[in-house]
Amino acid sequence: MRGLLRSLLLLAAVIGSVHAHDLITAEIAEGYLNKAAKWQKQSAESAEKPERARAQLRIGVMLDEIRGYLNRDLAMHGEVQGLASNYLVAELGKLGTPLSYDRERRFFTANARYYRAALDLGLTRELAREARLRLLRGEFYDSFDIDPLQTTQNTEQLQAQIRLVDELYEGVSAEPDREEVRFIAAIVYARAAKFTADGKRRAAYLDKALAYIDAFGREYPDSMRSAAMPVVRDALSSLK
Repeated sequence: MRGLLRSLLLLAAVIGSVHAHDLITAEIAEGYLNKAAKWQKQSAESAEKPERARAQLRIGVMLDEIRGYLNRDLAMHGEVQGLASNYLVAELGKLGTPLSYDRERRFFTANARYYRAALDLGLTRELAREARLRLLRGEFYDSFDIDPLQTTQNTEQLQAQIRLVDELYEGVSAEPDREEVRFIAAIVYARAAKFTADGKRRAAYLDKALAYIDAFGREYPDSMRSAAMPVVRDALSSLK
């Protein structure tokens, strides 16, 4: 599992090898800050819940885009590079839309609170699906370092992931999002099977995890993620 995940992460690093400080210029930083200020104002002052919800969603999407750039810098250099990037991080904090940061693991994490706020306020079905997908994706990848079955999630967080998986599994049809949801579903239910003490619930989670593992292998035989499925199944063999 560790070797497989390391290969996937290395591939992601190659694909995303452009540095944050190459992409975030002073002009781009100001553009982000102007949007943050506009959407922050809308989310606080608008009388209409749908407009406030959309503003929260837009802030979350923007911050996740920025954190993607910055995490590449951290992976390559151990710190955020470039005056524009550092300026952007500082000013976002002053605006009240700070990037979420894990000091212990030294990377920017998913800005989940904006997606939750948007969902609580109410979104159209399509935008709600986007918010749930981004929430699922962000919290899933933040929840482990190398081995996705060794998670930092507590019981409440794991249950929240299961609810998102159940809501999205049949609701996301566009690729590559569909493949990603199905991969996360297999891992999340495998986690639940491994870490649930109650025997009856553990058996139910195990059955669902194995079904999702088999389904992923059938639907995406050529995906790099398919190579992880037999490894996950082997990790669950002691629970049968």
